[in-house]
Amino acid sequence: MKLFKSAFSLLLLAGCVQNLPSIGPDYKEEELIIPDSILPDAGFPTTNLTATFEYKSAVSNSDDRIIISNNSLAKWWTRFDDPILQTLVEGSVTNNLNFLSAQRRLERAYWELVGTYSAFLPGVYVDGKAVKNITRKNNKYLRTDNFNLGINSTWEIDIFGGSRRATESALATAEAEGWTVADAWIALTTSIGREYINLRTIQSRIAVARTNLVLQSETYDILKSRLDSGIGDELAVNQCAYIVEQTRARIPDLLTAEESLKNSLAILAGQFPGSLHDALSPLADDRDWLLCPQKVSQLPLDMIRARPDVKAQERKLAAQVAAVGVAKSLWFPKFYINGGVGMESSKFSKIFSKDSFYASIGPSVSWPLFQGGNIYASVKKAEALVEEARLNYEHAVHNAYGEVRNAYSAYTQEYHRYQALKSAVKAATDAVTISNDLYKNGLKDFNNVLDAQRSRLQLEEELVISRGQITLNLIELYKSLGGGLSAEQ
Repeated sequence: MKLFKSAFSLLLLAGCVQNLPSIGPDYKEEELIIPDSILPDAGFPTTNLTATFEYKSAVSNSDDRIIISNNSLAKWWTRFDDPILQTLVEGSVTNNLNFLSAQRRLERAYWELVGTYSAFLPGVYVDGKAVKNITRKNNKYLRTDNFNLGINSTWEIDIFGGSRRATESALATAEAEGWTVADAWIALTTSIGREYINLRTIQSRIAVARTNLVLQSETYDILKSRLDSGIGDELAVNQCAYIVEQTRARIPDLLTAEESLKNSLAILAGQFPGSLHDALSPLADDRDWLLCPQKVSQLPLDMIRARPDVKAQERKLAAQVAAVGVAKSLWFPKFYINGGVGMESSKFSKIFSKDSFYASIGPSVSWPLFQGGNIYASVKKAEALVEEARLNYEHAVHNAYGEVRNAYSAYTQEYHRYQALKSAVKAATDAVTISNDLYKNGLKDFNNVLDAQRSRLQLEEELVISRGQITLNLIELYKSLGGGLSAEQ
């Protein structure tokens, strides 16, 4: 009975010490301040011009752009109303190999966290031994036997909190891996969106090149027919011929790029290259992926801190702060409760008799007094890692804010470029019509027609690229703001 009272007292003590303060610094989230600066918003362009002949931006009271909100950031790919794009993104969750690897890293961190909780529970071991001792006494050899079968237990009493800090560090590390998985998901959706828009842009460029090739070939046929009839201009025919071949030469490179983008999207979706070619063929309808113009009204610090890559760095910092406590706990003694029950006898036949039973319980202590400065070095190393993690966290915030500014500037400025290109294409189309009429009436030579056709092709292609670039820049803006995940995800 006395033994059971002692055991109960020791177990009660072990439970109480878990509420003691832990050695080492407690983690407090860094107070980072983003400068109160105006975002580089070029504004939505009007048809009016400034004094330097650039397109004016709409004034604030007539700027009807949509404000980007958290709702528009979550699952942004659904806003394009494109089932093919949605299928690619949603299928990549279970099929993309890089994303699956990120999930396995999270699973590993989870089990490492679970493993740290074992320090709060007693270790129980089954021991058994059979020993034959031979000693010599008075010129005689004496033999003694010892048979033992028991269950022994050791339980560390975490008075100074080394185990608690280890669990705290493992928890923060697991959380960091969770945010790393979220960041991998955002990067994956961004890559799919980027490659998909690039593919559709390339396919539009192919269509522009083929349309111009048909028009130029028709012009060539007319000129060749006139020459064969003896009323044409041989120089004009040859000039038209090299323009036709020049346009024809554009198409193979564009088709190569189309093949590469289709294969890239298949890999991102976790499929074998070539398996999605039919689904990614040019659409029959004249689809457009240009969304309504959008703007960022304000950029609170919480939006930057909510980015998964920033959250991952913040959790890594928390893990390193807790690791300092783990290192410092080695300076202090470790207390254990040891106990055991079993059977012990000098004869194997009597090992299960009631007289062979034994039980024991009691505390023990272990305190490293000298280890050649190893513990001190471990503490300093842990503190240096804290400073490194703090700098990485601050860098992540600075980098995130820089990405937002860069993406927003690129997105809003591209609209001004697009506006100028639209006007240029209209002027080039009119120039082709006028130059053709002047040539037919003998008022201008064919060089004017060639220059006009060449310029129209180039400007139409640049307009298609600019239209796609606006969408690409918007996707980058979504990514920089942490878009791609809802609160539930």
